[in-house]
Amino acid sequence: MKELRNIFCIGLFLVLVLTFLCPSAMVQAAEKKEIIIGAPIPITGNIAMNGGEEKWAFEQAIKDANAKGGIFIKQYNKKLPIKFIVEDAESDPGKAVAATERLVKIDKVDLLLSSCTGNLVVPVAMAAEKMKVYYHASSCFPFLWRPGNYKWSTLYFFELPQGADVPFDVLTSLPPAERPKKLALLMEDSADGRAFDGGLREAAKKYKYEVALSEFLGVGAKDYSAQILKLKSQGIDSGVLLCADTDAITFVRQSKEADFNIKYLHGNKGTVSNEFYSALGKDADYVLADGLWSPEWPYPKAKEIGDRYQKEFHRDSQAIGLYYALAQTLLMAIEKAGTVDGAKVRQAVMTTPFKGTVMGDIKYKPDGVAVFINGAFQWWEGKLKTVFPFELSGGWKLKLAPPWKERK
Repeated sequence: MKELRNIFCIGLFLVLVLTFLCPSAMVQAAEKKEIIIGAPIPITGNIAMNGGEEKWAFEQAIKDANAKGGIFIKQYNKKLPIKFIVEDAESDPGKAVAATERLVKIDKVDLLLSSCTGNLVVPVAMAAEKMKVYYHASSCFPFLWRPGNYKWSTLYFFELPQGADVPFDVLTSLPPAERPKKLALLMEDSADGRAFDGGLREAAKKYKYEVALSEFLGVGAKDYSAQILKLKSQGIDSGVLLCADTDAITFVRQSKEADFNIKYLHGNKGTVSNEFYSALGKDADYVLADGLWSPEWPYPKAKEIGDRYQKEFHRDSQAIGLYYALAQTLLMAIEKAGTVDGAKVRQAVMTTPFKGTVMGDIKYKPDGVAVFINGAFQWWEGKLKTVFPFELSGGWKLKLAPPWKERK
């Protein structure tokens, strides 16, 4: 009898516990009022110019979604607005990790959007993996990201060989008699720079171009005169440059001071920002920039986003489309998953063909990477003209830079 009474008491206790917990869980689900997305973006430091464009594009995509009432979440059977929180990564890997930890532990974000460049993206991916928070990333070469075998992040960018091929695709499009002959590789002394140096060497072999000189530039250096004099003494007439915009500005400015002219200077990372042209004015003309996107390309809403940016800042951007599309795909995946659970959202990213983004159609591969075509643009009178892909150039023909003294 005593045993039966004990069993009855235990059963009654379990019923009471379940009765207490189930309504609590239902109330908790019902009280979810917003989706919180965070991003550790470099707002200060040497890549802040790139970070500013990234932040603007994320904000616009989220603003557009909120204007429609937010995202329908099946788990809660209603639309939820999106709250976007940015923590400053300060253009530093360690501080990017600290910013990510603040977003997760203090701001209590549900999901993470990308930081900027491989130097920051990979450490953040490692931090997200440790904290088991889904990280929807971009602006990092896939070969730097893949070794982590991450289960809590994905990546949308171009493959290194694609980017390394572009300068040579453009150079070989010139008539043989007009092609520059002595090529230098000018890479920043970073993981991105060393990786791109290797990729460019492989591409040079493929296109039968000889690399006359390879120099690594100090990140954030104030003086590149020694490297410039070396380039000048060896008769370098073409170069592929990869560095932050502040360093690219310094390099071009000091090249002019030394009366050193590169006929074909193909910049990556640092020459695409409007701050590059704002700082240099007409001295930026003829310089090329790697291109991620153009508002003139035939993708849905591309021109609208480009016009919006132009109206607000009175300038163009070749990066905002990438970041807008990254946010677009994350929001589409949340709705597809019907929850803000990171593992389920990541699975939706991996299995959903995203149609009609401002970058066109996007599909992730089983390794968690989606890729797009890298382009090239040339600065001319304050505008970036599409050079490559050739079919999207609108008839623009590459201009080789004349000596400084002959420029108007």
